[in-house]
Amino acid sequence: MNLPTSTPASAQTLPLDDTPPRWERYVAIGDSFTEGLWDVDPADPERVRGWADRLALDLSARRVAAGSAPLQYANLAVRGKKLVPIVDEQVPAALALRPDLVSLVAGGNDILRPHTDVDALAAHLEDAVVRLRATGADVLLATGFDSADSPLVAMTRPRVGVFNAHLWSIARRHGAHVLDLWGMRALHDWRVWSSDRIHLNDDGHRRVADAAMVALGQRPTDAGWDVPLDVLPPAPFSERARENARWAREFVGPWVGRRVRGRSSGDGRAAKYPTFTEQAAAVEQEDDTAVRRPAD
Repeated sequence: MNLPTSTPASAQTLPLDDTPPRWERYVAIGDSFTEGLWDVDPADPERVRGWADRLALDLSARRVAAGSAPLQYANLAVRGKKLVPIVDEQVPAALALRPDLVSLVAGGNDILRPHTDVDALAAHLEDAVVRLRATGADVLLATGFDSADSPLVAMTRPRVGVFNAHLWSIARRHGAHVLDLWGMRALHDWRVWSSDRIHLNDDGHRRVADAAMVALGQRPTDAGWDVPLDVLPPAPFSERARENARWAREFVGPWVGRRVRGRSSGDGRAAKYPTFTEQAAAVEQEDDTAVRRPAD
C-alpha cells in the first residue's frame, strides 16, 4: 500500500465513498473509550461493545454486501491505560497481526492528570503512528472531546486543546485519518453520555462509529449522526446540585481513590479480542445480533 503524502481530509470535508471498504484486517487499540465502556452488549451483559466494535460491524456488513469476505477484527484496548503503556504494549501486538487499518485513540487518561506533559505525550503518539504507517496500514486517530460543558473535567480543556493541535499536525505529516470528537455537536448533550460523565452511552458510541466511518471517507449508516438531540428545558438548580453531588460521590471519589493507591480500573484485565475475529455482520445493524467467531 502506498503511503499518502498528506493527511486525508477531515470528517467535515472528505468526499464520501460508496465503494465497499478496502480494509480486510482492522485492529483497535486504546483505553476504555475504544474498549467500549457503558455500551453493554445485549447478547452478553458481561461484555461491552463500543464505537470500534460498531465500526467493525458496519465495515464488515458493507464488505459482505459487495461479495467480499467479512472483516477480520481485533480489539486490544484496555480500560484505564495511559498512552505510553498503550504504545509500548498494544502497538507491537497490533503490528504482529499485520492489519491494514488501525485505530489508535489514547491520551485521555493522561490528560486527566493536572501535571501531564502534553508535548511528551504527542511525541509518543507520533512514534506509534510512524511505526504503524511504515507497514502500509491506514491509521485512524481521534481528537479529545470538548469538555466545556463538564463542571470538573472542563479544567482539562487547555491540555486537550494543545494535544489536539499536535494530533492534527501528526496526522498531516504522516497521512493519518482523524476522527474529530472535539467538533461533534451531538456530544454536547449529557443524554449521549453515561452516568459517570466520562464515557459515552450506547447512543454516543453509535454516533461516534458513524463519525469514524465518515473520517475514513465512507458514508455513515445514519445521516443524522451529528444532529443534536431536541433541546430540553433546563433542570432546576436543586436537581442539578443533587446530581452533581451524586456524581462526585459515586464516580469522582472512587477515581481519586484509585489514583492515590496507584491502581487502575484496568488492573488485571486483558484485551477482549486479542486475536482476529470474523465480523459476521447482521443485515439489520440495529438488532445488534451480529455473531463474532474466531478467524481461521
